[in-house]
Amino acid sequence: MTHPARNMTPLAQKIVRIIEQGGPLRISDYFALCLADPEHGYYQAREPFGRSGDFITAPEISQLFGEMIGVFLVHAWQAQASPENVRIVEIGPGRGTLMSDALRVVSRLAPELFATATIHMVETSERLRDVQRQTLVRIKDRITWHKAFEEIPDGFTLMVANELFDAIPIHQFVKTAEGFRERMVGLDDAGQLTFGLGPGGFDPSLLPIEEEAVPEGEIFELAPARSAVMQAVANKIARDGGTALVIDYGHLITGFGDTLQAIYRHEYDPPLARPGKADLTSHVDFQALAEAALACGAHVHRPMSQGELLVGLGLVERAGALGAGRDSLTQAAIRDAVNRLAGEGEGRMGALFKALAISGAPVRITPFDRNATGLN
Repeated sequence: MTHPARNMTPLAQKIVRIIEQGGPLRISDYFALCLADPEHGYYQAREPFGRSGDFITAPEISQLFGEMIGVFLVHAWQAQASPENVRIVEIGPGRGTLMSDALRVVSRLAPELFATATIHMVETSERLRDVQRQTLVRIKDRITWHKAFEEIPDGFTLMVANELFDAIPIHQFVKTAEGFRERMVGLDDAGQLTFGLGPGGFDPSLLPIEEEAVPEGEIFELAPARSAVMQAVANKIARDGGTALVIDYGHLITGFGDTLQAIYRHEYDPPLARPGKADLTSHVDFQALAEAALACGAHVHRPMSQGELLVGLGLVERAGALGAGRDSLTQAAIRDAVNRLAGEGEGRMGALFKALAISGAPVRITPFDRNATGLN
């Protein structure tokens, strides 16, 4: 049976063949193919970051973002008695911009930490590793690249992951009259990709409310692969000491709703429209990540918005210093960057993005300055 391939991306044509041969795909499998298919996956073939790409990450908006992360890493190091043998780690480092800006601040505020730490980048894409080498050319000989987080050597670890978890696949389940059924990607009568339902369910104890109270048609998302990554991070932090900071688009409390979304040329796109050509993401459930970390014995600091985090680390003061004595155009650009990074509302990241920090010990770290005894 042949299907019209008109207007279909090469990956869409491949996915149609996979479905014809093996049946509908789980959302998690579709998600993984869209981003990581070795031939046509979004991250394999495209340059997603920056103005020429499909989205602009916080480090690309302004050096202020990475600088504040550097301030946080120094706070975390000092709060835990400034140990030796430190690993500074980033998972999913993009262009390397965040690490470059953060290390510049670390070198200024904590020269001893900068001089003695080993630097580690967890990056699977050879193409992006090359970009990172260019961005960090001055210290590239000090950096070790890894395919997996588990390869990071033992030792006190300061880790950051910015917009990592939203690119890890999710499962979706839809409430029906017969209970929850797994949402799938199949084919309609015209051979085009469409959403449908499969037979799979899940343990209803994972729901935030009783299953009977959930209205029909409601969507619940689960991300066991995200929890597994957080568990790997938390196990290391709990064992070796240190702090991990996670920043991503998402919600602080587990809830319901369809958050699967595609971004194409800075605009939202239907998730099935352009597989391989558009970036595919979904909101991160920070409560689920926090619970995964707690289960591993790590200490979870009170989660907060990106705006709270950056302002608490001195964003406004640093922006003022950066703009001092500069021309009015430069000062306006700096103010705009502060608003985009920490403000609320359309096109601003301050409230939409959340920050979660976990540590190996119940320490106080600015601006997560309450004792880390749980989700408080």
